[in-house]
Amino acid sequence: MAYQWRTDIGDMARALTAHCDTLGEGVHWCADSQRLWWTDIEGEALYSCTSNGGQLRRWDMPERVASLAPTSRPGVILLGMAGRLALLHMADGAIDTVHQLELPAGVRINDGRCDRQGRFVFGTMNEAPGHAPLGRFYRLNGDLALEVLDLPPVGIANSICFSPEGDTMYFCDSRDARILCCDYPSLARIRVFATLAIGVPDGSCVDAGGHLWNAQWGGWQVARYTPRGELERTLPLPVAQPSCVALGGAGLDELFVTSARQSLSASQLALQPRAGALFRVSVMEARGLAESRFQFHAH
Repeated sequence: MAYQWRTDIGDMARALTAHCDTLGEGVHWCADSQRLWWTDIEGEALYSCTSNGGQLRRWDMPERVASLAPTSRPGVILLGMAGRLALLHMADGAIDTVHQLELPAGVRINDGRCDRQGRFVFGTMNEAPGHAPLGRFYRLNGDLALEVLDLPPVGIANSICFSPEGDTMYFCDSRDARILCCDYPSLARIRVFATLAIGVPDGSCVDAGGHLWNAQWGGWQVARYTPRGELERTLPLPVAQPSCVALGGAGLDELFVTSARQSLSASQLALQPRAGALFRVSVMEARGLAESRFQFHAH
């Protein structure tokens, strides 16, 4: 992958924590607890802190974790682990498996986010070279029933998020420089939402105005698109591989961005020493939208 080294960053983005993740991902702002959550996939660790980086906690995981969602049960976090969905009990660190997925060899769970009804929608990715389209999209319902969504197979499922009203789902295959969308929950009218000018699409979130924010892997930036898919702005970052975004903070006016140092050479890392950091960018003229918790229903 060719990189265009950025020199125009200034102090716009500030690293929130001292450590750097190998592959930071899945960042999520929990409005109820006023805490950030994210994962280092390759570091097999889960993190949480306040919006200013304080009260940092780390949980070592028994396997990789790519995505997560706070739940309607206090102190319980839903995890999208490499091959299973599980519940983390924060008090004692216990992990209970919800579903062990039967996945093809080399395929693991990747991006995931709750829809506006509190159901966890996630996708899988093929880690083999070339990323042949063996990945699918799934939904975990509140009664813990798991279903495969009728969406095309993908190589790297990503960019899962939902419009404020919940009637549009956004998603992508990160092998392609396009973000797609469809009607939701019908999954009808799959169409191109936006085409990237640089990099490939990684994690996304939607703000209160229906704008989509996307971390653009290899592009040194986060982009914001209007509800019609028009590029509205870009936020340059001091790292080539931003991976996921969340709007949070007390006023929901701060953008949090995970990043990765995975696959970077020593010379590339020398030009971006904060690769893998979690960044905070103030976006005071925009407001986030509180993400849904996973909602348990009675069996």
